[in-house]
Amino acid sequence: MELYIIRHGETVWNAEGLLQGHSDIALNENGIASAKKLGQELQNTHFDKIYSSPLSRAYTTARLIAGERNIPIVKDSRLMEISFGEGEGKHYSEWFNETSPYRFFFTAPEKYRTPPNGESLEDVCARTKDFIQSEIEVQFGKAERLMIVAHGALNKGIMCYLQNHGIENYWGRGLQRNCEASIFAFDGNAWSTIKE
Repeated sequence: MELYIIRHGETVWNAEGLLQGHSDIALNENGIASAKKLGQELQNTHFDKIYSSPLSRAYTTARLIAGERNIPIVKDSRLMEISFGEGEGKHYSEWFNETSPYRFFFTAPEKYRTPPNGESLEDVCARTKDFIQSEIEVQFGKAERLMIVAHGALNKGIMCYLQNHGIENYWGRGLQRNCEASIFAFDGNAWSTIKE
């Protein structure tokens, strides 16, 4: 069974370098165009089901990828982006600068401090592991190919589980670009990486 993990299309806040987290920011024109383009590229690839974050930037991306095809799209709150709490809406350069208590988010994620009203990387890993085990793995032998459309940090939390590594290697080969797909395969026991 194959699993495609896709990051949503670009938003206004992406383009401006602002932290989104749980903030519900819509796709910009570029994000809409790239989601439609990915949908065209995957037009002849069969998907049994698409799972999406309920945030509009992900759900709209999922609908645009599905296009005219009758693929069920299921929203799941466990696929929401990490919450940055009080950091949402702030610029990356302000939130992650060298003097910031949150500076380790990308460079040493095991040292990342959870902001007020925010969420830890461990929290993200726990809810994504729960989602994969309870929603995806149970479909082995029934589904041929599934898709998740979610968010940059969230998708990397899923990959921590799929690739069996810890928080210290949270970012793996780096953040997915908007509308980029990573592909994994499940044999009923273990996950393998087809494309990251």
